[in-house]
Amino acid sequence: MIPGDDRAGLILLCDHASSHVPEEYGSLGLPPSEFERHIAYDIGAEVLTRALADRFGVPAVLSHFSRLLIDPNRGLDDPTLIMRLSDGAVIPRNAKIDRDERENRIARFYQPYDDAVNRTIEAGMASGRIPMILSIHSFTPLWKGTPRPWHAGILWDADPRLALPLIDGLALDPAIVVGDNEPYHGALKGDTLYRHATKRGLAHALVEIRQDLVADPAGVAEWADRLGKVLVDLKVGEAPHKVEFFGSLADSR
Repeated sequence: MIPGDDRAGLILLCDHASSHVPEEYGSLGLPPSEFERHIAYDIGAEVLTRALADRFGVPAVLSHFSRLLIDPNRGLDDPTLIMRLSDGAVIPRNAKIDRDERENRIARFYQPYDDAVNRTIEAGMASGRIPMILSIHSFTPLWKGTPRPWHAGILWDADPRLALPLIDGLALDPAIVVGDNEPYHGALKGDTLYRHATKRGLAHALVEIRQDLVADPAGVAEWADRLGKVLVDLKVGEAPHKVEFFGSLADSR
């Protein structure tokens, strides 16, 4: 948890901040090198989230466990909630996970993170200033050997209020390529933003930065500055926010 001004009008989330696995789980049967890859966490996302939280003085919630244990950015009924195979790596301790261990991971990791996000948003709403929600992620430069052309992507579902201005603002920089729902689509039923923003009618977006661009302090500083300037230009935290329901494309799939 990063404290901040509940009236700031912006809350930051980082679902895949950490590659940490508690000692009793060992390495889930994986070699240590796998925890340096994107399958364990979103490279650069934690440091970028902290930089933005500090820059704007806003609250942030970051996971403190690897997505290989359980993925907080999935619904509880999502088959990828606990991955058995991820980008070519079989996760031995997940391969034959039973119901009791599944429920244990939900109670120990997933639910506390979800509750922390809920508390932070409730505090923002109780302040009298309805917050926007911005989730910070990162993506791999290559997928199945194919280079990805985007430097960043903005993922969104049906609510355009924050997403489209972010896309337009970043796209003003001729040095970068910005994806609109690339490299993934933002309509994912049950994910963090679906649960906490779509269902509440809060303006929201998910930012994906290419991992090689935020893999060192210089890259993080560059992207914190780039995103920071766009958020300032959009008057996030100054413009009036309100609850407005747009539904979800995921509900019709």
